[in-house]
Amino acid sequence: MKFAVDKHEKYILVKLNESKLNSLVTPQLKSELILINTEGQRNVILDLSQVKFADSSGLSSLLVGHRLCKNAEGLFILTGLNDAVSRLVTISQLDNVLTIVPTNEEAIDLIFMEEIEKELKRELK
Repeated sequence: MKFAVDKHEKYILVKLNESKLNSLVTPQLKSELILINTEGQRNVILDLSQVKFADSSGLSSLLVGHRLCKNAEGLFILTGLNDAVSRLVTISQLDNVLTIVPTNEEAIDLIFMEEIEKELKRELK
């Protein structure tokens, strides 16, 4: 699996450099997401702008990422979905579960807004 990881203080950006998100790629993606989570990172942006095709095992890996981040009280955000992948997510009704934004910049803004909100809630307690 080809991917790039860009680590930041509040989030980690994973750019999948594969054209297919299928059963050949998903075991490695799941392993990477689990490793990121065990390192203590709770906010993950997954850039799928290079992905042209996804199948059910690909969707399964997205749900793993979502669950890991949610359990860590963080965000798992998908960016750069093309029409085919977006349709599959919608047909599977995962658009109601997963956080999807068009660009990495919007995902970063969303993470920072969530982090500020959590900080304010902690201060009010």
